[in-house]
Amino acid sequence: MIPIPVDKALKKLGSDLREARIKRHLTMALVEERAGITHVTLTKVEKGDAGVSMGIYSKVLFVLGFIDNLYQLAEPDNDFIGKIYVRENLPKRVRYKKDDR
Repeated sequence: MIPIPVDKALKKLGSDLREARIKRHLTMALVEERAGITHVTLTKVEKGDAGVSMGIYSKVLFVLGFIDNLYQLAEPDNDFIGKIYVRENLPKRVRYKKDDR
């Protein structure tokens, strides 16, 4: 079962990809050809189907010119939760071993 927030995010992604394709005046056939996918698969992508592989979504992102967004998806510099975790788990003090001095 797909968590509701994941389902909503995929549906929004699919809708956004469809809108981007239309704004670029690209037909479904052209995007399908460039991405190497079938009409059925592109239809699933534009509906935000969770059964479509990330590789397929990535191909469509590339065809539409969004590949740079994929590079930034899990960028460590943007990981605010990870940064909070690291900050909260910093040692209270630093001790040097006798050899380190």
